[in-house]
Amino acid sequence: MKNRIREKLEDQQPILATRINSTWPMIAEVVGATGLYDYVEFLGEYAPFSQVDLENIARACELHDMGCIIKVDYANRNYVAQKALASGFQGILFTDHTTAQEVKETLRAVKPATPEIQGRLGYINRRFYKNERFSSQMSYAQEVQKCVMGFMIEKADAVENIEAICQVPGVDFVQFGPADFSLNSGFNAKEEYEKVKEAETKVIQTALKYGVSPRVELNQAHEAKRYLEMGVKHFALGSELRIEREFWNQEGKSLLEQMK
Repeated sequence: MKNRIREKLEDQQPILATRINSTWPMIAEVVGATGLYDYVEFLGEYAPFSQVDLENIARACELHDMGCIIKVDYANRNYVAQKALASGFQGILFTDHTTAQEVKETLRAVKPATPEIQGRLGYINRRFYKNERFSSQMSYAQEVQKCVMGFMIEKADAVENIEAICQVPGVDFVQFGPADFSLNSGFNAKEEYEKVKEAETKVIQTALKYGVSPRVELNQAHEAKRYLEMGVKHFALGSELRIEREFWNQEGKSLLEQMK
């Protein structure tokens, strides 16, 4: 089976993603039909969904040879992550971790329960992805190991502990979260711009130092220049809800002005 995200990470190739809020599979298909994106991230931390929805998103992505990951809440992360993998998702983005030990404990929940790996994930009787029939339990374990694991670095303690977090085996990518970092630090991001950028730079440079892919969220393509110069190759461009809100706001105002 092919995990496009894993292959590109290992080959250190550029990776382009986008984020969706809708469970309607058509949205994932529209993204896939462009032929531009390596994966979609379903924002499960924010959006309502069912396990059936997860299966349908995964199927839609598979139709276009595109991967999918899910962003999960901290509180029920193990359950949702296991069900997402069972549904066909090829990766998880975890939120709110602050220490290397927390990261290790979470990774154990999504790793196969073999003597060598000592994870907690058993032989799932679900579709996994593409509903493949595995020749053996060990071949199944190998495919589970390909699933990509990312962690948001969005708390002040997480930034402080970024070196240790990036050295945990199984951490494939990290992403700095400026909004939550600012909240957790007790200030507004716009009022402490330099502090936020300093923390972001630290996260990116540390990830690159330890061979972990730093992912950056962009609203527009022109914002990539600074990060490309730093060596970032992994981007999430736009999010469904923000794209819709900005279009309705900007174009709505423009049209109303013309109608006066």
